[in-house]
Amino acid sequence: MNLLETDISYLKGVGPARAQLLGRELEVFTYHDLLMHFPFRYVDRSHISTIDKLDPEAPVVVLRGKIDRMNTVTTGRTVRLTARLFDGTGYMELVWFQGVKWVKESLKPDVEYLVMGKASYYSGMLQMAHPDLEPFTSESLSMRQMPIYSTTEKLKAKGLNPKGISRLMNTLLAQLKGHIPENLPPEMVQKYKLMDREQAFRNIHFPDDAQALSQALFRMKFEELYYLQLDYQYRRTDRHLNSSGRVFNTVGQHFNSFYNQKLPFPLTGAQKRVIKEIRGDMKSGRQMNRLLQGDVGSGKTLVALLTMLIALDNGCQACLMAPTEILASQHYATFCRMLDGLGIQVALLTGSLKASQKKQVKQRLEAGEIDLLIGTHALIEDNVKFNNLGYVVIDEQHRFGVQQRSRLWTKSKVPPHILVMTATPIPRTLAMTMYADLECSVIDELPPGRHPIKTLHGRDSMRLKLFGFMRQEIAKGRQIYVVYPLITESETLDLKALEEGVQALSCSFPLPQYRLGIVHGRMSAEEKAFEMDRFKRGETHILVSTTVIEVGVDVPNATVMVIENAERFGLSQLHQLRGRVGRGGGQSYCILMTKDQLSKSAEERIRTMVATNDGFQIAEADLKLRGPGDLQGLQQSGILELKLADIVDDEPIVCATRNEVRDLLEADPKLEQPQHLKLKQYVLKKLNGPNWDKIS
Repeated sequence: MNLLETDISYLKGVGPARAQLLGRELEVFTYHDLLMHFPFRYVDRSHISTIDKLDPEAPVVVLRGKIDRMNTVTTGRTVRLTARLFDGTGYMELVWFQGVKWVKESLKPDVEYLVMGKASYYSGMLQMAHPDLEPFTSESLSMRQMPIYSTTEKLKAKGLNPKGISRLMNTLLAQLKGHIPENLPPEMVQKYKLMDREQAFRNIHFPDDAQALSQALFRMKFEELYYLQLDYQYRRTDRHLNSSGRVFNTVGQHFNSFYNQKLPFPLTGAQKRVIKEIRGDMKSGRQMNRLLQGDVGSGKTLVALLTMLIALDNGCQACLMAPTEILASQHYATFCRMLDGLGIQVALLTGSLKASQKKQVKQRLEAGEIDLLIGTHALIEDNVKFNNLGYVVIDEQHRFGVQQRSRLWTKSKVPPHILVMTATPIPRTLAMTMYADLECSVIDELPPGRHPIKTLHGRDSMRLKLFGFMRQEIAKGRQIYVVYPLITESETLDLKALEEGVQALSCSFPLPQYRLGIVHGRMSAEEKAFEMDRFKRGETHILVSTTVIEVGVDVPNATVMVIENAERFGLSQLHQLRGRVGRGGGQSYCILMTKDQLSKSAEERIRTMVATNDGFQIAEADLKLRGPGDLQGLQQSGILELKLADIVDDEPIVCATRNEVRDLLEADPKLEQPQHLKLKQYVLKKLNGPNWDKIS
C-alpha cells in the first residue's frame, strides 16, 4: 500500500478522536491529505512589534505580553470573550466569538504569551480577533519563518491550533522520508531547475530560509499547473483522435442566399477570420468544440447564424440555447426577421409556452420540419428530440452548468459540432487554464459606424444634473435604461429600491410627456415581454429594470444607460450592462451612479470602467481585483480550486506549463512512451479537482 494513503488516525499524535475531527473540520483523512494542508501564510517570529508602534495595516503582527484582564459578554445567544494584553508599552483587546469556554480555561494571567494575528481599530481601541497564542519560551523565536495553518475552534479545543498542526506535520514528514516520489519527467525538472519534490514539500511546511521557500513554491505551483493543463489538453487531444464528427463540406444555398441578399452590414475582418476557423473545424471530420469570445456588440450572433446555415446546407438541424426567455425570444425575432423569405423554418421553445404549443414544436422538430430551434433550458428536456441535429450554439455559456451544456450533445447519434459563446471576455491566463480543452476564437473588432460609449461617474449629490441630461436625450428622440442591482440575498430590499426609484423618476418625468416602463425578475415572462416590446417600439422613454436586461437586449435607439448603486456591481457585469447601449449610430452614454463616499475597491472599479471600453482590459482588471474563484460562472466548474498557484500572479508558469504539455502531446498524443506512463495513469483516472499530486 502507498504510505501516503495511510489513514490519518495511525499518525503519532492523532488517534481515532482527533482523526474524526480532522476529517470533519478540514477534510483530512489520510497522510496525503495532511501533507497537502499547506500553510496559508508565514510569520517572521523574530520580528516582535510593540503595541505603541504597531502598524494596523500589516497583514499580521507578532506581540509579546501578558493577559491582565478577561471578561465574558453575553448578548442574546451570542457569547464573546475579551482579554486585555499588556506588553509594557500599551494595551490591546483580544476577542473570541467561538470556543469561548476552551479559550477562557486555557488563558493564564501570569504567563507571557507570543500573540500573532491581524490588528485593527474598533471603537477607538486596538483589537485582535481570534489571535494565535502560545506561551513564550526560549525556543519561541527559533523558527524564523513560522508556518501558519488554517484550523478551527473545535480543533483548537483538541490541541490542534496552528502550532499543534505544525507538530503533526513535522511527525508526518519524518515518517514519509524517502516515500514522496518524483512525478515530473526528469528532463523537465532539469530544464526548469525544479527543486526535488520531497525537498519542496519539506520547505513549504518548514522553510530553511526565504529562498528555499520561494524555490519550493515555484516547484509545487509548476507541478499543480502542469497537471491541470495535462488534464484538459489531453481531453482535447483524445477527442481529436477518437471522436469523429460530421463533415460539413458544403457551403450552399442557405448560406449564399443569406450572405448575398440579407447580410445587414459587411462582416468585419475578425468575423471573417472566426467563420474561417469554424469552417475548418466543420470540415475536419472531428467534432468541433470551440469557444467564441467577443465583446458586447461585436457581432457574435451574426457569426452564429452564418455557421448554423452551413449546418442546414449539409442536411442537418441547428439549435441555439440562451440563458433567459428574453434573450431567446430576441434571438428568435432577430432570426425570423433576417431569414424572412428564404424558406427556413425557425421555431422557439421556452418554458412559458402553452403545453399545446410545446407539443406542436416538439412534433415538428422530431419530424424534421424545423431547421433552426431557439430556446432556453427547455431544449435539454428528455422529450425534446431532433430529427438530425448537427450544430449546437450555446449563448452566454457561463450561465449554464457543464452538465446542462453536455445534455445537448446527446441529442444526436453522431456528436454535433459545438460553439459556445460569451460576451464576457475571458482573461488570457484564465482561457489557457479553464478552457484548455477548447479551441478559442476571438472577435476583437466592432462593426463599422459604432461610436465608443462615453462612461461617466455620477454621485448622489449630482442627481439633478443627471435628470437634466436625461431630459435632453429624450428631447432628441432617444431612450434610456435605468438599472438597479438585484442581489439574491436581499431581493426584497432591492425590489423596494427599484420601486422607490420608479417613484422618484415619476415625479421628475411626469406623464403624459414622459412614459416609464418597468421590468424585474418577479414579473411573469408575458409581463416582461410586454414591457420590453413597448420599449423596443419606442412607446416608453425610460425602462427601469433590474439586471434582467444584462444580456442580449438590443434597442438601437437607447443611448443612455444609468446604473444605480454601481458600486454594488462587479466589473464584468457593469461592462455587460453598458453594452446594452451604443448599438445605433448615435453617441451613447453610460452613467455610473454611486454614493458620495466609496470604498477603495469600489473607486478602483469605477475608475476602470470610466477609463476603458475594452472588455478584455476590464476582464483582466476584474480577475486581479476579485480572483478567479469569484468570477461569474467559474465556481461551478470546480477546476480552479488551486491550492498554491494563482493564475494572475503566476502567469509565466501558466504559459510555461501550457507549452510543455502542448509539446508533449504533439510528440506522444496517446502517452504511450514508457517515460510517460505515469502521466497517462493520471489522465485516465479522470479525477475531479486538483489531484495533480497523487501520481506516484
